[in-house]
Amino acid sequence: MSQDPNCIFCKIIAGQIPSRKVYEDDEILAFHDIHPWAPVHFLMVPKLHIPSMAQLTPAHEQLMGRIMLLAPRLALEQGCRPYPEGGFRIVANTGAEGGQEVHHLHVHVMGGPRPWAKG
Repeated sequence: MSQDPNCIFCKIIAGQIPSRKVYEDDEILAFHDIHPWAPVHFLMVPKLHIPSMAQLTPAHEQLMGRIMLLAPRLALEQGCRPYPEGGFRIVANTGAEGGQEVHHLHVHVMGGPRPWAKG
């Protein structure tokens, strides 16, 4: 798989930087965010170095579909309550104006019980 030796997420994927893994297979790594915004907050990254959503091609369709189908299962396993009472957010920042800080495609999965939320 294509890797960028200067990319922090590629280094996490390679095991050069430790992470708290949520899930891993041949194509995807999910790990806890080091600065969580919610009780449940993890990142899902393809092991293939893709700089952002803007660089996706039809060849990535199956990979991105797998990420989107896996996200709900992992969110529940990490403590999010089921829909419709509970739920979670999926965010993919793209580019500098979109708030992307690490230029390796990643999606944030955030949720979990919050004292100010109804339900």
